[in-house]
Amino acid sequence: MPRSLSRNDERITTEAGDLILYRGNSFAIYYAANTYTFTGLGKIVGVSESELKNILGNGDVEIILSLSA
Repeated sequence: MPRSLSRNDERITTEAGDLILYRGNSFAIYYAANTYTFTGLGKIVGVSESELKNILGNGDVEIILSLSA
C-alpha cells in the first residue's frame, strides 16, 4: 500500500479467509493457519481453504476493496 495504516497487533492464529494487515502496509488473505502478531481486519466466510487456494492461485493477486453506501 502507498502508506502505512494504524495497527492494533495481537498474537493470533489465522484461519482460512482471515483478512490481515501486516506491518501496517501489507494486506493479506490467509488460506491456512499461521501464528504471528497481526492486526486482524475481517474474515471471508463460507469459503474453505481449498476454495481460497483455487481462487487466489500462486503468486501476487490484485484485490480491490470498496465500501458500499
